[in-house]
Amino acid sequence: MTTRFTSMQDVQRKAPVELAEHVRRSRELHQMGRLVMAGAFLDEPGRAVRTMGILVSEADAEDFVEHDPFVVADMIERWDIAPWANIFAPPTSAGPTQA
Repeated sequence: MTTRFTSMQDVQRKAPVELAEHVRRSRELHQMGRLVMAGAFLDEPGRAVRTMGILVSEADAEDFVEHDPFVVADMIERWDIAPWANIFAPPTSAGPTQA
């Protein structure tokens, strides 16, 4: 996701409620096994804060975006969902697991 913020301090100052809910929800999804990992890329001066999340399925990724507090509050400039191959998932006859 590409946010409308210029630093993590900007996020903490302008959207503390959304940030707290985002972190709470991310931890919950991680404990449920739906969110493998997530985080913000390190600040790049003059650029928007960017984040990423890796979820176990495309449906989980769509749900994550749809209900994310930053998306709901229109604080995200853009987001993308891309398939990925999970090398740790059990193999299937169709090949690597993709989410």
